[in-house]
Amino acid sequence: MGIFSFLKNAGAKLFSKEEEAAPKTPETTKESAAEMLARQKAALLKSAVEGLGLKAKGLQVELQGDTAIVSGEVSSQAEREKIILALGNITGIAAVDDRLVVNAPEPEPEAQFYEVKKGDSLSKIAKKFYGNAMKYPVIFEANKPMLKDPDLIYPGQVLRIPPLEG
Repeated sequence: MGIFSFLKNAGAKLFSKEEEAAPKTPETTKESAAEMLARQKAALLKSAVEGLGLKAKGLQVELQGDTAIVSGEVSSQAEREKIILALGNITGIAAVDDRLVVNAPEPEPEAQFYEVKKGDSLSKIAKKFYGNAMKYPVIFEANKPMLKDPDLIYPGQVLRIPPLEG
């Protein structure tokens, strides 16, 4: 649990320009309009997570400014990390406040998070973390369903780098 930082302007574009803009209403209704917009964006964020097939019992997503607050119960550390990354890799989200509870029979090691730099590839990242560029499929598999193709990563994207097994 904790707060994870992301590049606010990198990632999938989930919100339209109109949703990004501040509500243009009289001062008396500005706060309620802003709250309504935040609820709508939070619902879109939750739908994005569920649309990837990521599962959390009682999944809740709230939005406070550019921070997504996520709670619920997940069955594994990997599922927790994928939900955090799915939310954080959306344009407009600068941080994810993780309040997810992992309900796994055995504790799992946490993966490292890595921010993709210009010129990176999964094989280059695998070489850096594992000492072997041919281990890139481990990183690709660890980031499914967010990654659909090992060649389609972008600067600012945050990836899971799981520890190698045995």
